[in-house]
Amino acid sequence: MRRSGIGCGAAPLTRLRRRLGLERSELRRRVDRVQRAIAFGLLVLLLGAAPPLAAWAVSWSYDAGTRAEDAERANRRQVVATVTSTGGIGTSGDRYIHETVQAAWPGADGKQRAGTLPSWKNAKVGAQRTIWIDREGDPTVRPRPHSRTVTDAAYAGAATVLGCAMPVVLAYVVVRRRCDRHRDELWEADWARMDADAGHNPRS
Repeated sequence: MRRSGIGCGAAPLTRLRRRLGLERSELRRRVDRVQRAIAFGLLVLLLGAAPPLAAWAVSWSYDAGTRAEDAERANRRQVVATVTSTGGIGTSGDRYIHETVQAAWPGADGKQRAGTLPSWKNAKVGAQRTIWIDREGDPTVRPRPHSRTVTDAAYAGAATVLGCAMPVVLAYVVVRRRCDRHRDELWEADWARMDADAGHNPRS
């Protein structure tokens, strides 16, 4: 029972070694060794280039994101807008129609500003809502959240690794196809030689 378990555990490792070309075999040709050497070279190249480039991309993206966060926090502020009238209709682009309200709010300089805002549930005259405004006092979106900076940095790292891996994989595919073609030619030559030897066999 124990030997059977050991054999079952070793079989996947044996198959993996065989697929990677790490198992010695008299049937292995020179083209197989060349393909294996190129594969290891490409793997070393990928492992040597991808991590530092990915780290640089993550660092650059994170620094850019934090600078954007700081800039937007410095240039935007929250104020309370008060609804002055309801029942308006607005559009977003050419397809989306939504209700709007007229509202007033204090500008960045302290002077009262007025304009159109998207409506919200139970909006009525006198209702108040906190909004974000820029330096000119115009409504704008909230400052960039830190979670977006972290997410963008992670995407930048993943995209860099993928960008490094794609040409390496493509190069290996090209090498593999050429090696397969060469192997097929060698097998054809061996079969032809065997057929010729069989035809001249004095025992036949």
